[in-house]
Amino acid sequence: MLLVNLRGVRESGKVFAVPTYMFIGALLLLLGAGAYQFMVGRMSPVTPQSVITQAGVESVSLFLLLRAFSSGCTALTGVEVISNGVTAFRPPESKNAALTMAGMALILGTLFLGISTMAYSLGVIPKEDETVVSQIARATFGEGFLYYLVQGSTMLILILAANSAFAGFPRLASLLARDGFMPHQMAMMGDRLVFSNGIIILGASSGFLIVLFESDTHALIPLYAVGVFLSFTLSQAGMVKRWLIKRGPHWRKKLVVNGIGAVTTAIATTIIASTKFMHGAWIVIVLIPLLIMMFRGIRSHYKAVTEQVSLSRGHRPPIPRRNIVLIPIGGVNRAVIRAVDYARSRPGEIRAVLVDTDSEETAKAEMQWAQWGCGVNLIVLPSPYRSILGSLLDYIEEILEKEPESWITVVIPEILPARWWQNILHNQRALMLKAALLFKDRVVLTDVPFHLTR
Repeated sequence: MLLVNLRGVRESGKVFAVPTYMFIGALLLLLGAGAYQFMVGRMSPVTPQSVITQAGVESVSLFLLLRAFSSGCTALTGVEVISNGVTAFRPPESKNAALTMAGMALILGTLFLGISTMAYSLGVIPKEDETVVSQIARATFGEGFLYYLVQGSTMLILILAANSAFAGFPRLASLLARDGFMPHQMAMMGDRLVFSNGIIILGASSGFLIVLFESDTHALIPLYAVGVFLSFTLSQAGMVKRWLIKRGPHWRKKLVVNGIGAVTTAIATTIIASTKFMHGAWIVIVLIPLLIMMFRGIRSHYKAVTEQVSLSRGHRPPIPRRNIVLIPIGGVNRAVIRAVDYARSRPGEIRAVLVDTDSEETAKAEMQWAQWGCGVNLIVLPSPYRSILGSLLDYIEEILEKEPESWITVVIPEILPARWWQNILHNQRALMLKAALLFKDRVVLTDVPFHLTR
C-alpha cells in the first residue's frame, strides 16, 4: 500500500480502481440475483427460525439500541477522506467533491440496505467461521464461480480500505504542518506530487500497530473507531461554532445539520469508548492528550524560532568581523595540504593546529610543515593526557574568550575511502570533532574531503 501510494495519486488510483469496481459490481449482481429469487419465490432461509429465536440472549433496551447504532456507524467511516481531500479534485473542487460524496452515499446506502434485507429474508445470523456476506452469497449462488467472485472482491476491498488513511492522513498532516502543528517536512510534496513523508510515516506506524496487536482486527477496530468518531464530533462541533460566529447565508439550517451530526457522533463516540474501553479504546483516550501536547509543543517551537530569527526595524546589517581559520592536523599529507590550499583561498588569519601526543612524531611533522605548510603558522598544543579532542576544544574555547567579536572557521581535512566498508579501517576523529563543534556559537565547520581511489 505504501509503495503504490508513493507512485502518485493517478497511478495509485488506477491500481485501486479495479478491485473497487469489481467489488461494487459483484455485490450489485448479488443483490440483483437475490431480488429475482425473492420475486419468483425461490429464496428460502438458511437458518431455521427456531435457531434465530434462540440466538437472542439480551433484552432490547435503549443502551442496546445505542450500542447497535454505534457499531453500525463504523460502516460510514471513510466519508471524511473526501471532505479532507477537496483540494485534490478538479475545478470546481467543492462541486465535484459534493457529487462524489453523494455518489458514495448512494452506493453505500444501496449495498447496506440490500445486504441487510437479504440477511433478514434468508435468516442469516453471524458466525465465527463465516461472514454474513459469505452466507448470503452461498445461499444465492451456491459454491460456484460467482460465490468466489464475491468473496475475492470482498477480500480485496477490505485490504484496500486501508487506502483511505493513505489518501487522507498525508493531506491532513500537510494542513497541520502549514499551521505549524506538525513538522514542516510533512507539507512538502515528493517528485510524484504526493506527500511522501506523510505516506512513509503512516506506513511505518501501521506496520508497528500490526506487529504490536498481532494482526488482530478485533483489537484494532476499537482503536480505530474511537479516533474516527471523536474527530467527527470535533469537526461537527467546530462547524457549529463557525455558523454561530460568522453566520452567513442559510446559517441556521447548516447549524441544525452540523448540530445533529455533532450530537449523534458524540453518542457513538461515548458508547464505543465505554463498551470497548478494555478492548483497546483506552489507548486512544490516553494517546490523544499526548498528541495534543506534542502538537502544541511543535507549535511553540516554531513560534519561538520565528521570533528569534525574524528581522525587525531595529536590526542593521552586521559589521564585518575578523575570521580565524583553524586547520586541525595529525600529520602532513596530501589531504592536509588540500585543506590548506582551500583555507588560503578564504580571507582571515590561518593557523594549523597540531596536538603533541608523541614528541618524535611532532618533531617530524614540524619539519615536514616547514617544507609543505605554504607559510601557514603551525600551533603545537601540549596534551598531558594524550587527549587530542580535548586539547583542540580547549584551544578553541580560549580563542572564543579572547576574541568575543571574531568568527572561527574550522577547516577539517577528511579522508574518504573508496568503499563504504573501508570506513571501519580509519579513525573517526573528524566525525567526533564535527559533532563536538556543531553547536558552538561563532564556530563554522568546513569539511574538505580527500577521496581515495582504491
